[in-house]
This record gives sequence, C-alpha cells and structure tokens, in this order.
Amino acid sequence: MFKRSSILIREVIMKNLREQGLETPLLQKRLVDAWPEVMGEAVNGYTANLYIRNQTLFVHLTSPALRMELSMQRQDIVRRLNEHVGNQVIADIRFH
Repeated sequence: MFKRSSILIREVIMKNLREQGLETPLLQKRLVDAWPEVMGEAVNGYTANLYIRNQTLFVHLTSPALRMELSMQRQDIVRRLNEHVGNQVIADIRFH
C-alpha cells in the first residue's frame, strides 16, 4: 500500500491564486466588503468611498466628528479588519 498525503482544498486554491497574482486583490476585496459588518451599519451610513493603496485603507467619511473619533481608533480598526479577513491585508487607515 502507498501512503497518500492529504491537502486541504483551500490550500490548493490559495496556492493557485498566489501563483496567478490574484491572492492580494481577492483579500483586498474581502476586506473592503467586510467594512459594514466589522464597523456596523451606523458607521457604514457615513462612509462614501473605500479603497486600498499600498496596504493603506482610505475611507471617505461624510461626518467630521465621526472621522475624528475613528482616527483615534485606527490601530484597533486595522486589527479587527485584518482578523476578519484572516490575513494581514492593511497596515494603516486614512480617513478623509
């Protein structure tokens, strides 16, 4: 008898995505899509635009007071978003 090594299908898919250069864009899309769930609908209601550039999430907020409050919680928000995606996707957030 021969011994089979088992590989999780997730690992095979992620390896394939990585080889094709699609892993990072997929993780970035998942992180942006997670914003309403992680931050809640109240914050999402004041969010106008989200995009990622150079491991920085840029968030346009329509409320200056909320912008100031979230700026003080930047590192916690980064940690929560990365944990939700399960990977280190962003290193910083900029609110404008």
